[in-house]
Amino acid sequence: MSNKTPYTYTVLRYVHDIASGEFLNVGVAILAPERRYVVARCQTRLQRLKSVFPTLDSDSLRAAMRHVNQEFVQFQQELSSEFQFRAAAKSVMHYAHSVLGADDSSLQWAPMGSGLTENPAKTLEHLFQRFVPSKDRSADAPQRRQDADVWRHFSHELQQRQVLKYLGPKTITVRDDELAFEHAWKNGVWHCLAPVSFDLASSESIREKAHRWLGQLTSVASAQERFKLYFLVGSPSQDDLMPAFEAALSILNKAPVEREVYTEAAAHELSVRLATEVEVHLRHAPDG
Repeated sequence: MSNKTPYTYTVLRYVHDIASGEFLNVGVAILAPERRYVVARCQTRLQRLKSVFPTLDSDSLRAAMRHVNQEFVQFQQELSSEFQFRAAAKSVMHYAHSVLGADDSSLQWAPMGSGLTENPAKTLEHLFQRFVPSKDRSADAPQRRQDADVWRHFSHELQQRQVLKYLGPKTITVRDDELAFEHAWKNGVWHCLAPVSFDLASSESIREKAHRWLGQLTSVASAQERFKLYFLVGSPSQDDLMPAFEAALSILNKAPVEREVYTEAAAHELSVRLATEVEVHLRHAPDG
């Protein structure tokens, strides 16, 4: 007879920049209701986060994570008390969101996972070791590049080929959503250029950013105006994040719209191609 019991878990993320969504995992919470076990474990050393995010407010983050730990200690005491007759919640998210709501703060819970375990405490340790990196990033790690930095790399080539002046903003709209691009031009269909930096802090951030793009494009794929997307991607500065980068490129290629992906190494190739297409378009334009 199996001695395994169901459990649910969620990962606690520190989101340094709400706009870009870049984050690092800093903790894990788990609930095994049949064992009346509900515990959270948060990272206590912040050197890794401080080296990645130099402007991190360490004192505020420590206080917030202490609050999470203390609240889960209280939850565990209530569940294990012989005078506690209220049944445990079925999902760890019930406890997680009662401590930190689902909002846009810097500490956020990841989507829930689940499984079976014989030992909830060992499973918590396994999840923590899996999702919360233990190695500190070197203080002299290179400055990571933003989307704007990737665009500057590509725009230099486009400027050399006299393409940049033909680009302008365009918003692709559907009934209930829209997606804005700063750099686009029309030649039968809208050609939209999207700089995307994957020079991020962790493999989780890289995959999450790729999935956000996939979701956004899926949402506007039914737009009446035809458009083609050119992803202009920047790679991570750390070699150990390259597998996550390759996975991100694969995710982008699942987008249900016409698209092409160009790395920074192909910036010259893209500029030559677009310059040729612009030239042909202008040559055949009615007022050309």
